[in-house]
Parts: sequence; C-alpha cells; structure tokens
Amino acid sequence: MTSSYIFLTPPGNTSATADETRTIRDGFTLLGFLFPWVWLLAHRLWLHAAAAFLLQGIGGALMDEPGLGPAGAAILLGVNMLVGLEGQNFRVRNLAAKGWNEDAFIAADTIGIAEQVYFSDRAAIAASDDAAAPDWQNKARPNSPHGDATSLGLFGFDGGR
Repeated sequence: MTSSYIFLTPPGNTSATADETRTIRDGFTLLGFLFPWVWLLAHRLWLHAAAAFLLQGIGGALMDEPGLGPAGAAILLGVNMLVGLEGQNFRVRNLAAKGWNEDAFIAADTIGIAEQVYFSDRAAIAASDDAAAPDWQNKARPNSPHGDATSLGLFGFDGGR
C-alpha cells in the first residue's frame, strides 16, 4: 500500500543531511487515534495535547450524566478521529511554524524507499557541479503579442483574447 511522505529540512539549511532531515508519513496514525493526548505530548504538540485532554475530560464527564452519554461519546470519538486523521498534519504545521521547510512530498510503499528516492535526488544534484540551475522566472519576450500564452488551449491570463 502506497503512502505519502513529507520531507522537512531545518530552517536556513539548503543542503540538509540525512540526520537533519525529518520525514513524516502523511496519513492516519493508529496510536494518535487510540491515545490522542498522549500521542500529541510525545510529539511535543503541547497546546493540541491540552485541548485534546480538556475535550476528552468534558466528554468523559458528559458520559457520566444521565441522558448525555451519547454526546460525551461523540466528543470522545471526535477527538480521537481528529487526532488520528490530522495528527501528522499538526506535526508538519508545527515544524513549518518554527521555520522548517517542506522540501519534498514523495509517494512510496515504505519509508525506506521514500528516503532512497529523496536522498538519491539530492546526491545527483550535488554531484553535478557544472549543471546550471534552470531559470524559472517568467520573462516576457520583448516582441510578443498579447494573448500569446495559453492555458490548456484556452485564452491567456494576460488580458488578451
């Protein structure tokens, strides 16, 4: 089964080594589903863990009240599902807020294969010293008529028709 992996590099570092790069699998986490606030604490997501703990406490208290058991169970299940489905995204967003860069998104069967693909690409770039970096800037041609650029065979977005 193919999973997606996000590779993050430390802030201000363009050529991160394997020890500095963080790899996070994008998808459902079973431990986050079963033990939400503990999983969040283990990944240093303090505010998320406090919110999950508080919501689970409220859900547990509601389950003890007569007639409010289903509402409490829904809150507990909702917290578990949220952390199970979005826990990895919380980790990525937390690192991005600290300045980490999302460098690559690779789909692979295992994390080992994803790391091989990621680091083989880095080795090929480092080995080619004489290769010039492509110029990705969109530079207008001086004698180009308006409406020359098209998107999917449709009209261009530069105002021409």
